[in-house]
Amino acid sequence: MQLLDGKALAAKIETTVVNEVKELKNKTGLVPGLAVILVGQDPASAAYVNMKKKACDRVGFYSVTHEMPSDISQSAIENTIKMMNNNPNIDGILIQLPLPKHIDTTKLLELVEPSKDVDGFHPYNVGRLTTGLEGFVPCTPLGVMELLNEYNIDVKGKNCVVVGASNIVGKPMASLLLNANATVEICHIFTDDLKKHTLNADMIFVGAGVINLIKEDMVKDGAIIVDIGINRTDDGRLVGDVDFEKVCEKCSYITPVPGGVGPMTIAMLLSNTLKAAKAHAKARV
Repeated sequence: MQLLDGKALAAKIETTVVNEVKELKNKTGLVPGLAVILVGQDPASAAYVNMKKKACDRVGFYSVTHEMPSDISQSAIENTIKMMNNNPNIDGILIQLPLPKHIDTTKLLELVEPSKDVDGFHPYNVGRLTTGLEGFVPCTPLGVMELLNEYNIDVKGKNCVVVGASNIVGKPMASLLLNANATVEICHIFTDDLKKHTLNADMIFVGAGVINLIKEDMVKDGAIIVDIGINRTDDGRLVGDVDFEKVCEKCSYITPVPGGVGPMTIAMLLSNTLKAAKAHAKARV
């Protein structure tokens, strides 16, 4: 069994981003800018936003966080997004999810300028991903593909099972695998007999938010396991969706939690924002 070390790869990617930011600044005088909208006081969301801000600081990005109360109006958030769409110093716009129930999340995501949609959630970018065209890809599944590539793991022709069908992880993960010529199954909360599907999988990608959902009797020998889940136990530990201690004895590769997919998500956010900044700089010439 070999660990897929996302923390090490993320650090490597950050170093590359730092150098490219310096190069961009020297050539154009521009610095990549990322704006984040954070609504309410959810501790997990605040922690994620703080991690993203620190990452921006490390690589030399300009970043700003718009912190808003949980009872903020839809129109107030929309006006902030419009302002950021028109701000030439902002290359990427990120809306931290989930949002309060009274907010129409879909409408906000559709309002973000597609060229600044570094989270890859706008229908324009979703459509381009589905059809295999260039665009912004959601950071977590993109990070998974980068991690597999780092370890020379080719998904072509492999039987891949994606557990979880969210718009943020499961669906784009399946699209990326399909675009890379894998055979893909998507399982979700209504799937009957999950074990029947996972036992046939060469690779399992799980992001369902359920502790120990994938157990050793659900995994064939030599399978590759990518645990995208992140959960906090009653005693405060961070764990994934896989029963790591037992499953790791059967698989060939596995991501740890923490230190696997998580750091790659932030690394891809930096990469996407840099990509947006380069495109904006090119458009100004």
